[in-house]
Amino acid sequence: MYIDRTALASELIYQMSRSGGKGGQNVNKVSTKVEIGFSINNSQLLDAAQKELLNQKLIHRITKEGLIKITCEEERSQLLNKIKAVEKMAHLLENSLKVAKPRKATKPSKTSIEKRLTDKQKNSMKKINRDKNKWI
Repeated sequence: MYIDRTALASELIYQMSRSGGKGGQNVNKVSTKVEIGFSINNSQLLDAAQKELLNQKLIHRITKEGLIKITCEEERSQLLNKIKAVEKMAHLLENSLKVAKPRKATKPSKTSIEKRLTDKQKNSMKKINRDKNKWI
């Protein structure tokens, strides 16, 4: 499922602060670190089934306030960090909304069974040939 980045960006709660890392003296003056929060339950983008699925899959990432938080302080500019943080959030939501296909149980083929047994026999012969008492 694709999530519209502009619609998502309008629903996010932004908080900026000073960042460590790259930037030299700029780090001490400018708030480049971006922390975003997204409330699943208050979202207009998602329907009820999607909200339920996200609440189940992301239960360990949801704070007491009901927000999913992501921080970004990789870049030197606040704008680039904001764009990256929104992209990370969208990627997290898209991956969480994917429904995994159920696995179908299959049996190993005859050739794979035969290959496994011959490999086991070769390995055992290799170890038998290493016997130290054989050469005494």
